[in-house]
Amino acid sequence: MHLTQRPMRIALIRHGESEANLDKQVYETVPDHAVPLTAHGHEQAAAAGKQLRELFEGEPVRVYVSPYLRTLQTLDSLGLDDLIGLAREEPRLREQDWANFQDTEDIVRQEALRDSYGHFFYRFTHGESGSDVYDRVSSFLETMHRDFETPDSPRNVLLVSHGLTMRLFCMRWFHWSVKFFETLRNPGNAETRVLLRQPDFRYKLDRPFEQWTQHTPTERERSAWL
Repeated sequence: MHLTQRPMRIALIRHGESEANLDKQVYETVPDHAVPLTAHGHEQAAAAGKQLRELFEGEPVRVYVSPYLRTLQTLDSLGLDDLIGLAREEPRLREQDWANFQDTEDIVRQEALRDSYGHFFYRFTHGESGSDVYDRVSSFLETMHRDFETPDSPRNVLLVSHGLTMRLFCMRWFHWSVKFFETLRNPGNAETRVLLRQPDFRYKLDRPFEQWTQHTPTERERSAWL
């Protein structure tokens, strides 16, 4: 692939506020993939869409979207249909699998275990570990890079996904250590991170993720953002 075919921007956005963000007991009766946005979540996505439209400079956008209802609704509420030439549902960008219908008390117990065991390696019962999500994100990156090679590849790419998936995408892209990943806080609902192409055709994040525990990133890790 010629380096000039790489997109100028790769934007990542977390879905807007969902009903389960307000009440985790929703997961007891509604499948994770079927949890909808709240009215506020739609408003968050609409506001984010205005910012993304400005970022994309009115140019075409290739979209990859998690097939979960809340991400599909987020994409719809962004209001960018006139810029989107192709919106592809991408199951590898889905949320971390936690369980089927969830037992709220059991999930709270497992979250405490995860905090002591490690967010990257802890595997939820009937679900995935962070490392499992990392593997499928790695597989997705291979597909995305092949798509960059198409003659009509747009200058803008948008991934509509989930907080953990966004962090692991960046971990994989920038080759961050597990230790550094463990300190990163999820972005907020409808919050973005953007990989911006530099003159040397490498990418840098427009800003880092917040950290929830103390850890000084290495010089190489710090070089990932502007």
